[in-house]
Amino acid sequence: MLATIPWSEILILCGALLAGGVASGILAGLLGVGGGGIIVPVLYEVFRIIGVSDDVRMQLCIGTSLAIIVPTSIRSFHAHKARGLVVPGLLKVLGPPAVIGVALGSAIAGMVNGKILQGVFIALSVVLAARSISGRTDWRLGDQLPGKATLRIWGFFIGMASSMVGIAGGGLSTILLTLYGVPIHAAVATSAGVGIFIPLPGVLGYAISGWPHLSDLPPLSLGYVSVIGFALMAPVSTLTAPIGARLAHRLPRRGLEVGFGVFLLAVAARFLVAILSE
Repeated sequence: MLATIPWSEILILCGALLAGGVASGILAGLLGVGGGGIIVPVLYEVFRIIGVSDDVRMQLCIGTSLAIIVPTSIRSFHAHKARGLVVPGLLKVLGPPAVIGVALGSAIAGMVNGKILQGVFIALSVVLAARSISGRTDWRLGDQLPGKATLRIWGFFIGMASSMVGIAGGGLSTILLTLYGVPIHAAVATSAGVGIFIPLPGVLGYAISGWPHLSDLPPLSLGYVSVIGFALMAPVSTLTAPIGARLAHRLPRRGLEVGFGVFLLAVAARFLVAILSE
């Protein structure tokens, strides 16, 4: 695939990947997300240009996104933790069931059409954006966090949904925590840690499920994980995550909520255009 593309276009593609890495790192720190909302659309365009089949393109984007998210989420979480806003003990409750959910979600994603995954991505983004932009305090599930059993169930569903659309679960867990009355800054900080648990088993799942389709995938692919995409985006994304974390703690609560919602709507719009144009 790459051999048929002029060097000028390859350089442009590399530039897009690097720029996407910078943007995803800043967003990871700013919003407590893994940056998948930026990584997936950038990879989708890059893989479209180099001729990756529609049948495997979205899966390749998601698997590669999860791989890039791993180091980015670790860096983002430690930047937030240093400021003391992570809710104590919560990650130990949400993390293990989220990993189980990831395993199931990855298996399902490897067997379904890419447009279905795009539709799931859009639906999740719109729901989360509506809650964030509205800022309505009556949109709550409770005034305090529920018991461990309920949190474990939520963790499972966060993991399953996240692995199916290529995000680290930070957006989902941020909304969940705010629905239980956790302040937005603490929710963002804690959700950055969720992004450490979810991507690792997801990467393994996508690598395994994509192995039978190597003939349809670009060079240097480990199943549905692009080594080239990871090598270009992960380092810059990891380096820029602390910048976003510093910005997050300087913004007022309402500004952070609106910014989070606008980001999700932009992502939803991009994938809606992709579905309608194909």
